[in-house]
Amino acid sequence: MCLLSGGLDSATALAIARAEGFVCHALSFDYAQRHRFELDSARKVAAAAGAAEHRVVRLDLSAAGGFGHSALTDEIAVPKDRAKAGGIPVTYVPGRNTVFLSIAMAWAEVIGAFDLFLGVNAVDYSGYPDCRPEFVEAFERLANLATAAAVEGRGRFRIHAPLMRMTKAQIVRTGLSLGVDYSLTHSCYDPSPDGAACGRCDACRLRLEGFAAAGATDPARYAPPPGDRRS
Repeated sequence: MCLLSGGLDSATALAIARAEGFVCHALSFDYAQRHRFELDSARKVAAAAGAAEHRVVRLDLSAAGGFGHSALTDEIAVPKDRAKAGGIPVTYVPGRNTVFLSIAMAWAEVIGAFDLFLGVNAVDYSGYPDCRPEFVEAFERLANLATAAAVEGRGRFRIHAPLMRMTKAQIVRTGLSLGVDYSLTHSCYDPSPDGAACGRCDACRLRLEGFAAAGATDPARYAPPPGDRRS
């Protein structure tokens, strides 16, 4: 089972799972995020990776759905051109990874799977508390306490976070070595109406820096910078 957003990290985690011999069921979420272009990317990535199945679950984590409080789901400006800073950024979505993993755990139990992969990262991450090793370890413990399959001894859940200790450059190199087509992925938090990446949000900047450090060219399509009048 692999959580697949459609971004660079989750596409790489899926490729690693496949390379390790797992038959992968991919799971994505339409949670009313402003960057829904990632769902089209998730479908393409899942197909290219030969996923056994790909599901998109709908749930509303926006203010309209009674949740919100994030620049990814509300009418809150996505930070641009910011230097790396401490603290939790406004693009944090409350409870997102906990909700996603809970649904993935439930589906995994139904189909008899016990290995869950996700692309969280604690080196180049953007300050999200649910991307830390402590969170992953705690959720693994919870999965083995909260499911009939684990309690009855039919298997033990393992949460795999293969990118956790990698830099973004290492992630890019790993994906390229496994044949990941990064032109299919979408990472931008605030894309233009036609899906072009802004190149200025945290996700875009980390991605661009990663490709540059890896000595590779990012195949994503970026919008012209402000003031560029070229057609």
